[in-house]
Amino acid sequence: MHHLDATLTVDQRVDALLALMTLPEKAHQLTSIMAFDLIRPDGSDLDTADDVLSRPPGHVAQLIRDDPRLLADDVIALQRRFVERTRLGIPALFHAEALNGLLAGGHMTFPTAIALAAAWKPELVEQMARLMRGQLRRVGMRHVLSPVMDVALDPRWGRVHETYGEDPYLVTANSVAYVRGMQGDDLSDGVIATGKHFLGYAAPEAGLNSATIPVGPRRLRDLFAVPFEAAIQMAGLGSIMNSYSDIDGAPVAGSREILTGLLRDELGFDGFVSADYASIDHLVTVKGVARDLSEAGRLAIEAGLDVEFPRPSAYGDRLVEEVESGRLAAAAVDTAVARVLAAKFRVGLFEQPYPQEVIDIPAVAAEGDELSLDLARRSVVLLENDGLVPLEPSGRRIAVVGPHADAPELQFAAYSYPSWRQAVDAIHLGGEITMVGIDERADAWHQALLPAGEAQHLARQRLGTLSLAEALSTAGAEVVHAAGSGITERLGDDAIAEAVEAALSADLTILALGGASLWFSGERTEGEASDTADIALPAAQAELLDRIAETGRPFAIVLVQGRPYTLPASAARSRALVVSSFGGPHGARAVIDVLTGVVTPIGRLPYSILRHGGQLPLYHHRATGSGGRLASPDQSSGYLDMPATPAYPFGSGLSTTTFELGQPRVPARIATDEELAVVAKVANTGPRDGATIVQLYLRVRGTGLTRPFQQLAGFQEVSLEVGSTAEVRFVVDSSQLAHTRPDLRLVVDPVDIEVVVGFDAEDDSRRAHVVMDGQSRDINRSERVYFSRSSLDRPERPTFTPRLHHSTPSTP
Repeated sequence: MHHLDATLTVDQRVDALLALMTLPEKAHQLTSIMAFDLIRPDGSDLDTADDVLSRPPGHVAQLIRDDPRLLADDVIALQRRFVERTRLGIPALFHAEALNGLLAGGHMTFPTAIALAAAWKPELVEQMARLMRGQLRRVGMRHVLSPVMDVALDPRWGRVHETYGEDPYLVTANSVAYVRGMQGDDLSDGVIATGKHFLGYAAPEAGLNSATIPVGPRRLRDLFAVPFEAAIQMAGLGSIMNSYSDIDGAPVAGSREILTGLLRDELGFDGFVSADYASIDHLVTVKGVARDLSEAGRLAIEAGLDVEFPRPSAYGDRLVEEVESGRLAAAAVDTAVARVLAAKFRVGLFEQPYPQEVIDIPAVAAEGDELSLDLARRSVVLLENDGLVPLEPSGRRIAVVGPHADAPELQFAAYSYPSWRQAVDAIHLGGEITMVGIDERADAWHQALLPAGEAQHLARQRLGTLSLAEALSTAGAEVVHAAGSGITERLGDDAIAEAVEAALSADLTILALGGASLWFSGERTEGEASDTADIALPAAQAELLDRIAETGRPFAIVLVQGRPYTLPASAARSRALVVSSFGGPHGARAVIDVLTGVVTPIGRLPYSILRHGGQLPLYHHRATGSGGRLASPDQSSGYLDMPATPAYPFGSGLSTTTFELGQPRVPARIATDEELAVVAKVANTGPRDGATIVQLYLRVRGTGLTRPFQQLAGFQEVSLEVGSTAEVRFVVDSSQLAHTRPDLRLVVDPVDIEVVVGFDAEDDSRRAHVVMDGQSRDINRSERVYFSRSSLDRPERPTFTPRLHHSTPSTP
């Protein structure tokens, strides 16, 4: 029996190869190496290459080039060293970041994850991931460290933009879609996706990155674990990355309860767990639960953490020493190695370790361009509109004012290639990057990519990215622009005066405000290790907004942001408010297309926008009885100085027409093993064709335990011509109402259900009541249903395609 015999089962091939491996070979199969620790940017070996290859790692991290052909050539050159110059010829698994596009030059960048969530279109996320899968395999990458499956509950935390928002249903839908697209139906033709960060990472105490997660075992399972569970059960998720955080005193990187008991025994995961960069080191240096790296490595591998990224520190030689000393059982190493080898066999790495296709650079660069534009347009959220949108730009003088007025590079968030380029430039010039384990090889990164200061050139010339001012000018307006302020920096009285003068000279002002998601020190407001105590719009921008509002001239606000900021009172004087969430190369164009009526707005908020930071935590599914979410509406609970509700709730978004939604029709009773059907009529009652998203929320009462006040249970996009109607139908499986009891059984109980259909999470005037009868029943996770089925019954008049719709514009 030989491990290269493809007719054998994966388990047989793993057993055959394990029998041939020495302990050091096994231990280093659980490590990674940074690509530029092996080769120079010109492709030649470093002096350390032979030493590394004497103990070949199982993984290669962060091989990034500006040219896809050079990237593929480097993968081939490195992989040949593993296959041809090591004793057993085990190919390495190359991994890359691919949250919203392959993190390498010459490939399409898509809107960041929170923008994808704002599109409320998971099938397009699957299409995006499927396209990226082909690009990744073309350059020899078979493993990605994406998607982020965290449910983001705290806007102080800087990485909200990497997530799919605050709601577990929406996060789960997009996570499953991404994994399906990336891994495909057969992993031998796919790329291994990594769900991160297991578990609860986006709800840290005080909003601080890597802080403890204040959560109990029931909520951990019913809220934070659901996206991972669904991706495992529905899409065969191949890899998991641990969280930096700790839960109930145990850092996840060293918690057997989390990484084995919950992840494998309960959720059914059978892939491999990879360490978030340096998280095993953090057991010593940050969390203090281990006295040295050897102890940290032992804790991690016994917990079920299989692979150390990005370099060998606590694994590799230290694992060998731990086994030889008797402090670690050899079986723990064998178990982890078996998981890694199984993944390599499943992804077809032994049969085809090298990229095969000839790369056509122009074709690769353009691949996915229309999809990127479509996602960017769909992600734009219109929150306020005083008759301004759609706007006719032709023949109008429009001022574009603010830090986002003429900054195309700020349309890209961290974990996209242009942002990476900015980080590399910053390192080279003496700055610090916030991503762990990257800055040690700054010179190599820099030489392998572009000259310093080329990030904006990359955005404009290579990716065709327009600034908001440029996009508006292209649409036909006479445009004058002025920054007025930096993202966080006050540029001075003269800068503000210039912006005010521009506003006074124009028919309309567009205030281009918001955040900056960056990987290096500077004017960043969000990103990795970029948390803030204050979630208000930065003071410099708030001052600019106040001054523009004081002119009395009409203005609209465009917020470019990856997490929600609270707004000053003067924002209420704007005639329109639009949110754009780092839309990538077409981000500015998408905003202008919505403002000018080229497309009808369809984006909806994937998070709540608060009135004040003092409301934290605030999200639509908080526990019944908390934050003003009471079981009886005649009871009151809130603040003396403001409502307890958000300024803009989850799911908010306007069209340029109006819709009416009828009362939901439901059966009076269902059993605990039956489906719930909900039907509601929707009509376009406004002056234009348009589109909306009908949302279904369920409120459960009577389980003996406090449950979320409501849960999103489905949504359906509806596009209707003027005067037409349709019926939206949802079918909800009773297992969608399952919850974890104190004994950790997953159970559906007989309950009362309040059914709500609306246009956002606070729009609850249309309700119906259902009694779910029968016996409580235990739910097997392999049979659990995570999503409702929704459909649109044939309307009385035909629907239209919103992306192609041209509205009748208004004048300012």
